[in-house]
Amino acid sequence: MPQDALILQNPAQPAQLILLFHGVGSNARSMGPLGQQLAERFPQAMVVSVNSPYPSHAPGGFQWFSVAGITEDNRLGRIADAMPAFIDCIQHWQAQAGLGPEATALIGFSQGAIMALESTQVPPALASRVVAISGRFAQLPSHSTYPGTIHFLHGKQDAVIPYSHTVLAAHHLRDLDTDITAEVLPFIGHEVHPEFVPLILDKLGTHISHRVWADALKPEPTKH
Repeated sequence: MPQDALILQNPAQPAQLILLFHGVGSNARSMGPLGQQLAERFPQAMVVSVNSPYPSHAPGGFQWFSVAGITEDNRLGRIADAMPAFIDCIQHWQAQAGLGPEATALIGFSQGAIMALESTQVPPALASRVVAISGRFAQLPSHSTYPGTIHFLHGKQDAVIPYSHTVLAAHHLRDLDTDITAEVLPFIGHEVHPEFVPLILDKLGTHISHRVWADALKPEPTKH
């Protein structure tokens, strides 16, 4: 697939890769303001906002899968059909950056968040961190072996994807021992709201996985 994208920052030797994915009917430019703030916060990161590959109903808009006639029954199949192209996209930009999954963060809004979340169920892991803004799983995972961290952000006034999806997923994944954080903010609808930005910068800049903490707290083996 063509790798149409808005490259917001491309250092000579990137230390990390941050990929942004827009919502259905939008395009890479819509994630540009967030990408620019990420670039300022992480000057050694390659920051890329990706266009979804398929035209949508909206003029100048794109999508990973059609939402026309979508139901709870057919959503999972549409995502599965779109996932190979999503994986190819991530691996393309990893090759461009010369980095692997451990140095990759995926940030998605709405349909972009859906694709990023569902990609955590595809082994091996494609990224070490996923930020899902106003997203959801098509179906809650029955098990999770995802070794990275998932950060959920949702507006309580979201009328497109209700915030209850984030609450249910966060509790469910925590029970599966997946490292997660979840923030639900009042008075915010279905949007990449400015109030989300400092939370994203903080999560990507300071959060330490509970697995890392657990490993650090393990007693050293006794020497004989």
